[in-house]
Amino acid sequence: MTECVRLFDHPIIKVHILVLSGVDICVSWIIRPIKYPNIFQYEIKALLGAQLFDYPNILQESGWPILRRWEVPWQWQTVSLTSLACGLGFVLTGLTEAIALPYLGIKPDVLSLDDKAEILLFDQSITTAVVLGIIYSVANTFQPLPEDFFKYDLREPFNLQKGWLLWAGIGLAGAILAISLTGVAVSFFNGETPQRETDALVRLLPLIGSSNLSTACLVGITGVLAPLLEETVFRGFFMTSLTKWVPTPVAVVISAAVFALAHLTPGEFPQLFVLGTALGFSYAQTHNLLTPITIHSFWNSGVILFLTFLQLQGYDIRELLQAT
Repeated sequence: MTECVRLFDHPIIKVHILVLSGVDICVSWIIRPIKYPNIFQYEIKALLGAQLFDYPNILQESGWPILRRWEVPWQWQTVSLTSLACGLGFVLTGLTEAIALPYLGIKPDVLSLDDKAEILLFDQSITTAVVLGIIYSVANTFQPLPEDFFKYDLREPFNLQKGWLLWAGIGLAGAILAISLTGVAVSFFNGETPQRETDALVRLLPLIGSSNLSTACLVGITGVLAPLLEETVFRGFFMTSLTKWVPTPVAVVISAAVFALAHLTPGEFPQLFVLGTALGFSYAQTHNLLTPITIHSFWNSGVILFLTFLQLQGYDIRELLQAT
């Protein structure tokens, strides 16, 4: 039920308090005549107190958490230049390593599969360190940051509103269902399955199931380093920055599109976009990067371990990937 209680009836201002379902409150007022705007402001503050006068922020905090924005301290120039620096850092790190290998006497063409897996793990470790170093160097110039920026908080994992593990489970289940439906829809409308020779997963196929060491390296790359890097960049920095100018759901969609495009696999764009959307909304719910990192980690490592199991059972996983 909704009650309307007249708080006071001033010659200039009439103020009511609306009590909604006995829990939420808001204040409504009428100025008459509208001659004295300053009197309105000061008398409301004096009679109701500064905290109640700031009720829009109170209502926002008590609203749906997934709609909350971040208090972004930087401008669009910082977002653009930092994003460019991260992209250049990613590319230049890979080029530097490719150039350095021959000088170190390492010939990738003659390496064993285990050696290739170890080099890939080393490569991903260096790339992760470089790109995260760029992000945190820029963020450090804006200290002190709001407490929900780059937040990795292990506390209260099953809290109904902000539990990172609870919402990671919900997000993962939703992502699996949504991606499955997206795959069916894409196959239906395309009529035939596109080739996946440029897919990063296809390029890793020789290493999958080749040895315990290779599997451990792949899980370390896809289940730890890649989620940490990508979620910090795409959700922790880019998506949160966008909320300075657009509503949080719009920021989720834009960051998901950029996330999908950054993988450079056009045939997988719909599925990657859906995954990015699930990751974004899960992060918006908890404001804790552990939530999307956990989803991303379980998704990536789950795929690797499942394909390893199929490989050990004698299935042709290349053919299975092409079919799916």
